[in-house]
Amino acid sequence: MDFFLEYGLFLLQAITIVVAIVLTVAGVVAASSRTPKGEDGQIEIKSLNEKYEGLKEDLDLVLLSDDELKQQAKELKKKAKEEKKARKSNEDDDKPRVFVLDFDGDIKASAVDTLREEISAVLLVAKESDEVVVRLESGGGMVHAYGLAASQLARIKSAGLKLTVCVDMVAASGGYMMACIADRILAAPFAVLGSIGVVAQLPNFHRLLKKNDVDYETFTAGEFKRTVTMFGENTEQGKSKFTEELEDTHVLFKEFVAQNRPIVDMDKVATGEAWFGLRALERHLVDELMTSDEFLMNIRKTADVFKVGLVERKTLVEKLGVGVQLGVVGAVEKVATQWINSRFMR
Repeated sequence: MDFFLEYGLFLLQAITIVVAIVLTVAGVVAASSRTPKGEDGQIEIKSLNEKYEGLKEDLDLVLLSDDELKQQAKELKKKAKEEKKARKSNEDDDKPRVFVLDFDGDIKASAVDTLREEISAVLLVAKESDEVVVRLESGGGMVHAYGLAASQLARIKSAGLKLTVCVDMVAASGGYMMACIADRILAAPFAVLGSIGVVAQLPNFHRLLKKNDVDYETFTAGEFKRTVTMFGENTEQGKSKFTEELEDTHVLFKEFVAQNRPIVDMDKVATGEAWFGLRALERHLVDELMTSDEFLMNIRKTADVFKVGLVERKTLVEKLGVGVQLGVVGAVEKVATQWINSRFMR
């Protein structure tokens, strides 16, 4: 009887703790729902010059002797004074700034929401002497989504800023639609670029439904409101119209690339094929073979380089989520440990 009594008390303690935490979270959720929601995130800017300098300093501390470190400190101090003096005598001759953005695209170009905010932030402070670098990775996806993403990059050009796109792994199809906006495209030697084409595919279950005596009816107003379907029987007329629409999309794609990158021979590259960096360079799809790391390491010597990113703000409820989960587990474990100790460690 003592065992069941103690075990019952343990369960009551554990349940009490869980209920108390749940009620607390419910109160926070209610308060949060009454609070107006702000922006989805905030812009963060970090100096890549300082990042690289910090890496160098960390290595120097290990590799250099005390005398070498002292000599280096003197040289750096002297250099800092000279730069400060130069800035005072040439206040109008500001050091150019480079803003670095990242775009990692999926089939829906979901990152465009972040990209548009980052570009808006940069354009608010940028000067004509500044440059924007976009590290772009995407295998393409929905036409309208990547059309919007490309339009966001076009805003940079419209503002009179220089735009460089770096491709370390892939910029194909919609990804290349974005890249071709740039004044200069840099790519790693084995990055994949191109795929200037359009594809659409879908399964059709009409015969399966018909075999099982299932009718699927589609009602439309307008001759081509629905051309092909997954469940109904696709007509030759419908398939022909759908193919016609794909061809027109391909024409628009080719015209877009030709307008933004006239150096490209569209008859040779608009076949839907993709090429590795060296072959893409031969076809003028890129301007130079270079990784984004090499480019940024080089440009930092003559410019102030900043990484710009939109960091999502977590709501109070989201921040508490993990804490509450750990709190519940920890509290129950504590009660269980106390009960086991009192029951078996006497």
